[in-house]
Amino acid sequence: MKNFYINITKLITKILSFLNIKKKITNNINYNLGLNNLLLISEKYNDMNKLEQSECKIFSQNGEDGILDYIITMLKIIKPNFIEIGVGTYVEANTRFIYDRFYPKGIIIDVEKSLSSKVFSNINSWKGDLRIIEEKVSTKNINKIISKHCDFNVDIFSLDIDSIDYWIIDKLKPNISKIFVAEYNPVFGSSLEVTVPNLENFDRSKYHYSHLCYGMSLKALINLMSKKNYYFIGSNSLKNNAFFVSNDFPMNQYFKKLELESLDYYVDSNVRESRDITGNLNYLSGEKKLNEILDCEVVDISDDINKKIKIKDIL
Repeated sequence: MKNFYINITKLITKILSFLNIKKKITNNINYNLGLNNLLLISEKYNDMNKLEQSECKIFSQNGEDGILDYIITMLKIIKPNFIEIGVGTYVEANTRFIYDRFYPKGIIIDVEKSLSSKVFSNINSWKGDLRIIEEKVSTKNINKIISKHCDFNVDIFSLDIDSIDYWIIDKLKPNISKIFVAEYNPVFGSSLEVTVPNLENFDRSKYHYSHLCYGMSLKALINLMSKKNYYFIGSNSLKNNAFFVSNDFPMNQYFKKLELESLDYYVDSNVRESRDITGNLNYLSGEKKLNEILDCEVVDISDDINKKIKIKDIL
């Protein structure tokens, strides 16, 4: 009799797995618990003075679900359309919860193989207009991809590819969206205005064994976004994602209570993901992280020459 129940349990588990029910149940639980928590947090939106106070993790990596909900609420955006570049399998992404909640128009782009099948195994594909593009984004193709697939007004633009993010943004038209989310590299600190070179097929793990030399500094990002008609409103508490709002929505009207800190605050990250020469995690912290990549070549944006130079030569 014992073996009978064991076999029945195994059979039920296989059936659930085959029908993808287990994943759907888990997603549904995460969604409803997250939404309930988000609604409680949203009661305090009008009194928040730091962006990270709105953090709530549902399907995002580090609480971006709550931050984006706060921003779209303050801007009174009812059904936010989006473009997100760098989504993995869309299990953890900045716009995943937004899609599940509002079912808007959206474009997600990633080089992940079999992206469509992986994404559609996690979401209700028929409820919203989600366009999935399996392609590696570069400065040469970014605008072609957008013009080909985007026929709607963009409310949220999110970019996180751990590589030539600066050069991608530089190619975008000003005011491409109302809200812009971009990853930056806190290891570069608050004073450097640098980015990695615009190299084809950039890979942070291959560019330097530590995995610490990638993307752009926060200062470089803020100055670039200013040219694109955006202002900075803060970061997540992990200090790796920066949030911007179009100047069409003035901060003194829409975010009256928000208070910004110095850039030092937004690069003071405790993340310790560095690796040694053999590829093992070595958990560097503080200035040791920057010291590890002093020989790396970056582009110093501040000199307007855009020449590659080693970090130690700038310092």
